[in-house]
Amino acid sequence: MTIAHNKDATPAYTALCAHWQRMYRLGHVLSIAGVDRETLMPSGGNAARAAAMAEMDGLIHGLRTQADLEQRLNAAAEESLDDDARANLREMHREWFDANALPGELVERKTLAAANCTHAWRTQRAANDWPGFLGNFREVLAIAREEAEFLSRQSGLAPYDALLERYEPGMRGATLDVIFGNLKTWLPDLIQRAIARQAQHPTLVPQGPFNDAAQRAIGPELMQLLGFDLNAGRLDESTHPFCGGVPEDVRITTRYSTDNILQSVMGVIHETGHARYEQNLPREWLGQPIANARSMGIHESQSLSFEMQLARSPAFVGILSPLLAKHHGAQAAFATDQLTRLLTQVKPGLIRVDADELTYPLHVILRYEIERGLIEGEIEADEIPEQWNRRMQDWLGLNTRGDFRNGCLQDVHWSEGLFGYFPCYTLGAMYAAQWFATMRRAMPELDQCIANGDLSPVFDWLKANIWSQGSRWPTDELCRRASGETLNPAYFRAHLEGRYLA
Repeated sequence: MTIAHNKDATPAYTALCAHWQRMYRLGHVLSIAGVDRETLMPSGGNAARAAAMAEMDGLIHGLRTQADLEQRLNAAAEESLDDDARANLREMHREWFDANALPGELVERKTLAAANCTHAWRTQRAANDWPGFLGNFREVLAIAREEAEFLSRQSGLAPYDALLERYEPGMRGATLDVIFGNLKTWLPDLIQRAIARQAQHPTLVPQGPFNDAAQRAIGPELMQLLGFDLNAGRLDESTHPFCGGVPEDVRITTRYSTDNILQSVMGVIHETGHARYEQNLPREWLGQPIANARSMGIHESQSLSFEMQLARSPAFVGILSPLLAKHHGAQAAFATDQLTRLLTQVKPGLIRVDADELTYPLHVILRYEIERGLIEGEIEADEIPEQWNRRMQDWLGLNTRGDFRNGCLQDVHWSEGLFGYFPCYTLGAMYAAQWFATMRRAMPELDQCIANGDLSPVFDWLKANIWSQGSRWPTDELCRRASGETLNPAYFRAHLEGRYLA
């Protein structure tokens, strides 16, 4: 892949590349400002930061919707472009099409409303203050519905599908209904069978309290083990773990608990999966949309390749076990066999990010069904707690009535206006299972390499097939080239049954 082309022969396309490079640099500043807001910014700076970020969002939106941009895109399409440049032009057109559906003032209103809602959410969640959260969230939801209608009119898609298209291009709610509907037919039974099986082998729980300083020390060591370039990124703490920044400066966060050492450890591993993808996107194309991650489902497949496929495998636990003992002292629960049991323990819980691998998809489906209803007007904001509690009781046997902190206030996504994102988590888990099944077919010795401390076969495969490809291919084609077929949820089921019943 190369950005080289005859600039004299492609003046329209060359000018577009420069235009997108400018937007990328402005976006760099906006992204780092957003990371700082979530990690280091004092609370008193929120109003000014929100206004500044809204202004920058509006500026970038203005550049993406310039009146002559459609004419310039059409002119570039008539030029003699190689396959890479034509793929880049396709992605430019997709971004332009999406941006032109939205008025600039709506973009700024959304940024401001989301910043205010998210800022207040941090304290409202801790205070279990659902009524207070609603005061800001109603505005965020109203803007999201307005945004969905604009996108729907422009694209011809249903409103929720128009939002989903932003995170998972080509995916539709009807397809998700089939995939998730099938999951719900067999996953609850598998959960119960796994719980019954594991009850025969009690699991030791690591005994805290766990020193914050030691937890902070293990993070960078894990990141280096997983190939993260610490010269091009850093680890911080936030209310909700995330990966942000830009490929040249990737920021990840985790959160610490003195009672639960694995919360921060698995958070670091998960976010490092996202970060490795970002750090290994095609550098020669940075600044162009072809260098962006393909979709959020593919992005989540990287974090879940690290957290679920790799880190919870017995081969990797053999590496993790002495690392935990080094920083927190040896104890029986850190022994490889006990730690493997703990990391694969099935125990329905309230918190999505702490959920085990089997119950996690039900957390995602719950959010998908509620957010789709919110956007389509079938559910109102006031009804969320009851909708949430009903599904938690039906699917996981848990009651969240009155417990907003551990219920519908636990995630930051809706306060940020990220409707259409949640399905990508379970799609990502399915892709990750498909990637590892493909790797093991090609490399039967893979698990032995991991057990020996050689993680390079995993990283080399992901870099060659996913990371370096950016948005060169549509998602189905990327998947087909990597694994020989498009997304096949059967790999996910086979992985879960193999891990939890074999």
